[in-house]
Parts: sequence; C-alpha cells; structure tokens
Amino acid sequence: MPHTHTLHKQEKEQFCKLFKQDQLTDFEDRFAVMEAFMQTDGHVSSAQMIERLIELGYRLEPEFVRDTLKLMCQYGFASKQQFDNGEILYEHLHLGQHHDHMVCTKCRKIVEFEDPQLETIQVKAAERYGFHLLQHKMEMYGICEQCMSQRRELLPLSEAPRGERLVIVRLDGGPMARARLMAMGLRIGDEVDVITNSGQGQLVIGVDYKRIVLGRGMARKLMVQVKPNTE
Repeated sequence: MPHTHTLHKQEKEQFCKLFKQDQLTDFEDRFAVMEAFMQTDGHVSSAQMIERLIELGYRLEPEFVRDTLKLMCQYGFASKQQFDNGEILYEHLHLGQHHDHMVCTKCRKIVEFEDPQLETIQVKAAERYGFHLLQHKMEMYGICEQCMSQRRELLPLSEAPRGERLVIVRLDGGPMARARLMAMGLRIGDEVDVITNSGQGQLVIGVDYKRIVLGRGMARKLMVQVKPNTE
C-alpha cells in the first residue's frame, strides 16, 4: 500500500488533470479546497472546511466550498458520509482502500477500523443470499473508551443515550409517581432498552417486547444502571 504522502501527491496530480480536462471554472480556488482537504485527518464537515480555508488565508464563498466538495465526491477524491444524527461529513477516498466506522453516541467521535475477517464474512453472506456484492458500509454505534471512563454507574433514565440497555434499580418520587410507573409495567430489576431519546420531550423505551412512552419528568424518576455485558 503506498505511503499516505505519496497517495496525496498522486491524487493532487489526478485532480489537476481531471478538473482541467473538464474545463471547470475557478480551478485555482478549487485546487485550494482540495489541498486544504488533503491536509485534514478523519471526517470533516463543510463548515469545518470553510474554517480551515479561512485559517489558511482564503476567503471563499461557503456555497463554492460546498460545491467543490460535491465535485470531489463526484470525481472520487472524497466520500460523503451521513451518520444517524443527520450530520454530513467528508473523508478522503483512496482507491483500493476500505474501512468501516464506530461512532460514539455520546461525544460523536468516529473511529475508523479495518477487519479482513469481517470483510470475508460480508462477502460470504452476500454469496449465501445470491448477491454479487458491489459495495457496503458498516457503522457500529456505542460508547467510546473515554466516555465510558466518565460514565456514572447510576443515572436517571432521562439521561440515557439511545441504544443503551439498562436495568431499573430505583423508583424515585412520591407514592403516586411510583404507582404510575408500576402501572406501566416498570419495576425494579426490569431490563430497559432506550429506543429513542433526543434529549428533550418524550422518550421511548422497550421492556419485555413492549414499547412504553415516557415524559421527561417521569423518566427522571427512574434510576437505572448499565446492564453488565456478559457476551
């Protein structure tokens, strides 16, 4: 596999050739966007690219930067990723390379990883169902090591991230609140899956294959802890 610096040099040369060949306008400014993009690591938004260009002394229209990023995707120099929070991010697209993503649902950090065994399993799965695999994208969502180290053992359900599996350990509030929660079928020791939680308004949980909708006030009265991972 070529060294990253060599790859970047080759891609800049290809960028010049393809963009000049198609006689695209404002080539010098577009090349400036390309150079700034190649200096970034990981995933960047169009807003971050605009900030980066300002730091480098360029004053380009935001729409021009977004259009150039779109063209870079069109010509195969960049890849556009849209994760479950709706944010659109761009990353380098090197020919012959593929990786998947792990996304922290708490801090939104994205970790790239490669696993040859996983790639083989995916190809075999496609063959088993009669598919000729052309491309694929895998995103794994969880909590990163840094966020795990900062995590509280006990927290109100209202603060639990979507996708979390938890155990109810305490019902707070007065007798009326506790009676209402128990009437919903929620009891100490129950395992709870957080289906939706946007941080405001209602959230949806799953308990014993049932969906239960809770307001934030009631969710704050349910104290939960992380279910130990026994897999």
